[in-house]
Amino acid sequence: MATSRLPPATLTLKQFLRRQQVLLLYRRILQAIRQVPNDSDRKYLKDWAREEFKRNKSATEEVVHLISTLKQMSLNYTFMETW
Repeated sequence: MATSRLPPATLTLKQFLRRQQVLLLYRRILQAIRQVPNDSDRKYLKDWAREEFKRNKSATEEVVHLISTLKQMSLNYTFMETW
């Protein structure tokens, strides 16, 4: 039988695309945090975002989708409040 030449840690296409979406969301969150005027609030939010993403690193596909959707909604709401 032919064995796969891909290493065992290779992502599927679906996993790769989801990873790209999560990374984009993380970058957008950090960009939004940079707009916070107060230094201590900015540091708190940055630490919070980092810990949340670390905490959810091994989340299942459904949970990752739910979290990313909720956080995107939260970002949109926060952005709209500032205007």
